[in-house]
Amino acid sequence: MNLTVRILIGMAAGVVLGLLIQSTGVAADHWLRVYLVDGLLDAGGSIFIRSLQLMVVPLVLVSLICGAASLGSHGNMGRVGLKTIGLYLMTTALAITIALVLALIVSPGESAGDADIVMSEFTPKEPTSIKDTLVNVFPKNPIAAMAEGNMLQVIIFALLFGIALSRTGEAGARLASMFDDLNEVMMKLITMLIQLAPIGVFCLMAEMFSNVGWREIYKLFAYFMTVVVALLLHAAIVYPALLSGLGRISPLKFYKKMREPMLVAFSTSSSGATLPVTLRTVEKRIGVKNEVAAFAVPLGATINMDGTAIMQGVATVFIAQFYAIDLGMSDYLMVILTATMASIGTAGVPGVGLIMLTMVLNQVGLPVEGIMLIIGIDRLLDMLRTAVNIAGDGSVATIVASSEDDLDREVFEDPEAGRVIGN
Repeated sequence: MNLTVRILIGMAAGVVLGLLIQSTGVAADHWLRVYLVDGLLDAGGSIFIRSLQLMVVPLVLVSLICGAASLGSHGNMGRVGLKTIGLYLMTTALAITIALVLALIVSPGESAGDADIVMSEFTPKEPTSIKDTLVNVFPKNPIAAMAEGNMLQVIIFALLFGIALSRTGEAGARLASMFDDLNEVMMKLITMLIQLAPIGVFCLMAEMFSNVGWREIYKLFAYFMTVVVALLLHAAIVYPALLSGLGRISPLKFYKKMREPMLVAFSTSSSGATLPVTLRTVEKRIGVKNEVAAFAVPLGATINMDGTAIMQGVATVFIAQFYAIDLGMSDYLMVILTATMASIGTAGVPGVGLIMLTMVLNQVGLPVEGIMLIIGIDRLLDMLRTAVNIAGDGSVATIVASSEDDLDREVFEDPEAGRVIGN
């Protein structure tokens, strides 16, 4: 049984168990919730996420140093960087445009205007200024950046270190060879850790669905489905069009090979935690060479937020309609611009989706308190949009690699390449 099948079985079993626990209607202090949900299941899910997170910083550092050393020796760094960042910004702008158009057609805020919606507690964090964001991208202490998991700073340090290696002659070549060996060891360690994925996914799904607020979803059904449909449209139209048009590859084969990281992303709701699985899949299953994958995938996990941008577009229209506030065309254009730029500006900050939405609402004069309307069902939507974000990371890495002739098409065409088989 391959990994994808085992993950799907674990996910389905977790959902069923979670729904059964929720259907019992037991109190929060009941032993079933104390020892099973908040104890065993929560611990199992947390251990799985931590097992992935422990790989993120060392993997990005080592892999990106290898990639930067290779790109630096060929002089391709600037071109690859511009293509990657340009594609990420373009897909984010397309994502929020689709969300706004669909939300204006469906008008989810009007149907919720008379609903008795319980407003959740929410205290918005102060968004970082553009100046501070730019300054904070550059590390003053790379060890501290690694310890704090500040991925943009780690990426900058790894890029500079890798380029320096490519220009240091024999000493740089010896050290680069050591990092290449370390990268292979890291990939093997990831292969070992993702064998835990079915168990981790089971625990995460069971804990999630034992607590999901179905009543809130019913009250906000129009909003919920608008976000879901927008996410599906983006994943089914935008990415395939770019993959076939710019990458000249089959979108169906691409999605078949991206199943595992997308399922892990769905269960963990974290692009960062999924990064090791995504990077391994893009390199070993799809065939993107390390020098491109090591740059594009970590950068995408940090700044590519197509799914979050879709949520922001729908949420902006929803809140405006709920409070009966009219927005003009200039306001919607400002939403697109703000959300696109905020995808970079808020990178590496906890609670990034809500901070980005706070910035967007402030920009067009909508009440920030409106976030409290939707935060109750945001956890389930977060799972879906993280899976879309991961698909975007893989798409951009593949397209850039194809344009640079750094895509091994034999690996891409081989359905068994890099496949993780159950023991």
